[in-house]
Amino acid sequence: MLDLKTTLNQLDDVKAAMANRNSQLDFSGLEQLAARRKELILLHDAARFEQRQANDEMRAIDKKSEAFTELRNKLKTMSDRLKEWDVELAKVEAEISELLLVIPNLPHASVPVGKDESANEEITRWGELPTFDFEPKPHWELGEALGILDFERGAKVSGARFTFLLGAAARLERALINFMLDVHTREHGYHEILPPFLVNRAAMTGTGQLPKFEADAFKTDNDLFLIPTAEVPVTNYHRDELLDGAQLPIRYVAYTPCFRLEAGSYGKDTRGLIRQHQFDKVELVKFVLPENSYEELDKLLDNACEILRRLKLPYRVVALSTGDLGFSAAKCFDIEVWLPAQKCYREISSCSNFEDFQARRASIRFRREPKAKPEFVHTLNGSALAVGRTLVAILENYQQADGSVVVPEVLRPYAGIDRISLASRP
Repeated sequence: MLDLKTTLNQLDDVKAAMANRNSQLDFSGLEQLAARRKELILLHDAARFEQRQANDEMRAIDKKSEAFTELRNKLKTMSDRLKEWDVELAKVEAEISELLLVIPNLPHASVPVGKDESANEEITRWGELPTFDFEPKPHWELGEALGILDFERGAKVSGARFTFLLGAAARLERALINFMLDVHTREHGYHEILPPFLVNRAAMTGTGQLPKFEADAFKTDNDLFLIPTAEVPVTNYHRDELLDGAQLPIRYVAYTPCFRLEAGSYGKDTRGLIRQHQFDKVELVKFVLPENSYEELDKLLDNACEILRRLKLPYRVVALSTGDLGFSAAKCFDIEVWLPAQKCYREISSCSNFEDFQARRASIRFRREPKAKPEFVHTLNGSALAVGRTLVAILENYQQADGSVVVPEVLRPYAGIDRISLASRP
């Protein structure tokens, strides 16, 4: 959430930033409410001053005098008026908060300006693209032929975009989760956390999923939400807390299943595992000092890329443009892995710096020193990685002419197999 004072003092800059985001927000209502809020505060302060003066006068005059009675009646009228203004002020501030909740974050100055993903800028590439002496198959054909992916029964049991992973695929999914968690906890300094998979409305609001993206969420009858990403419960772990600045940065890593209805995405990636309603992710979350947040973003990005390097999967990193930037992000890098059958790079991770946007919504602050004024932390997160999409990349990049798939060497101790083939089926 943006700061109201900063938003109004720099309104032209905010409007320009929203235009770069392709946002059509109308700020007139916010301006009117802010003006009324300012007016009510001035009226309230003036009345309080007058009230104190009247109280001082009453102490100096005879309680039985006519002047005392007049002052007492004046104070009662003033008190009633103050109560009315307090009620109106609370209503105005609630309406302002609702409007601020639907304004996206301001893009960092380094974010490329553009209307959509076509303006994204490639930052780097890693790895050599694999070559085949046969036509590489898409992962859904490989998975079905090997008997390790069952899309038909997934749809029968749960509906479209749900899949059964069988045998070697289930084992590889589990191996990938453990491998990623081990690298991030043992080598990158993250503290593992296993959060709840259901969260309340305040948690979804704190990270920016609500109110804007409620249509994309799976919700229960008692107003709990299945998490779209571990970012939600892990960031809210410190909601409404005052942290010790000496402990920053705080780094968490979490494995969770994720659930996304993605109401506006029908027709996209209808085959395979790329866009599922349920999928696994290993997520990195950081709470950092404001002055260090972009250095920490670079480190987080490298931590995510390291998983792909160890799996020897070719990838590239792109900086998202203003028109492609997520709602809460001030800056975001996407990591895209190479998929041979599709002959393109596909997103496997987004690594974002939210600056104080989420911390303001979730009230996560810190003190630099014991008596220092509280400040908002900066929050960051990134997938490291989306597990199902990593499985997709392994199937397509490591496929062999006979239809088998070689397991990356680094995963073999976790998976207990070095190749997936028809012969390995039960």
